[in-house]
Amino acid sequence: MERTYTLVISCPDRVGIVAKVSNFLAMYGGWITEANHHSDLPSDWFFMRHEIRADSLPFGLDEFRTAFSPIAREFEMDWYICDSDVKKRVVLMASKESHCLADLLNRWQSGELDCDIPCVISNHEDFRELVEWHNIPYHYVPVDKNNKQPSFDRVEQIVEEANADCVVLARHMQILPPNLCEKYAGRVINIHHSFLPSFAGAKPYHQAHVRGVKLIGATCHYVTEELDAGPIIDQDIHRVNHRHTIEDMVRLGKDVEKTVLARGLRWHLEDRVLVHGNKTVVFN
Repeated sequence: MERTYTLVISCPDRVGIVAKVSNFLAMYGGWITEANHHSDLPSDWFFMRHEIRADSLPFGLDEFRTAFSPIAREFEMDWYICDSDVKKRVVLMASKESHCLADLLNRWQSGELDCDIPCVISNHEDFRELVEWHNIPYHYVPVDKNNKQPSFDRVEQIVEEANADCVVLARHMQILPPNLCEKYAGRVINIHHSFLPSFAGAKPYHQAHVRGVKLIGATCHYVTEELDAGPIIDQDIHRVNHRHTIEDMVRLGKDVEKTVLARGLRWHLEDRVLVHGNKTVVFN
């Protein structure tokens, strides 16, 4: 795969942003291979993502940051640039449902997810054999329902030691405490087995069956202190009817969950998701 730099920008909207960035890149011979822009009219906020051939620029990322900083200050940009050769490090967490974890491991093994997985954390021993077959370290962190804080402290320690860029809750059925949500804001991805904001919390398929819905779905979102209410990355649905039992909904929903989580994680790894307030702009 051709090495690229990805430049991601958000800032107050105004005239001249695209021209300024484009002229800067052209001045140094930067070859743009993909360009995405979006203006959010209600908030007057601008979003940009550019992929640039790394070999077209005469310098590396440190020099790029130095040269680009005056433009960033002029336009009050929140921005970063990253190298496609530097893989993001993703820690996976799971409980007793295997479908999302197994799917992500398979996509990682096949090269579909371009990242490193330094470890998997679980509050059960069930998936040790599966994970270690992939030559990935497995951390069993049991949870005492009467005192969960020591478990969360251990999880935080493992994530820090793994130097993780991202944590994925692949059906990890424990609610993270507020301090972890704040510390890793925009870096913890969850899959919820309903089409949020409908049926948040526990047993959403049971809630949906009682309500007699005609569509079930799954939501990939960033974790925040408010349960199942963080910025949404991706969603999808499956049509159901009165003949479907709760077990049918669970079975059908698992396929949607796997697809939505993998897609959302891939977009995050490719720096295609820009968070603004409690919403996202996804350049997919």
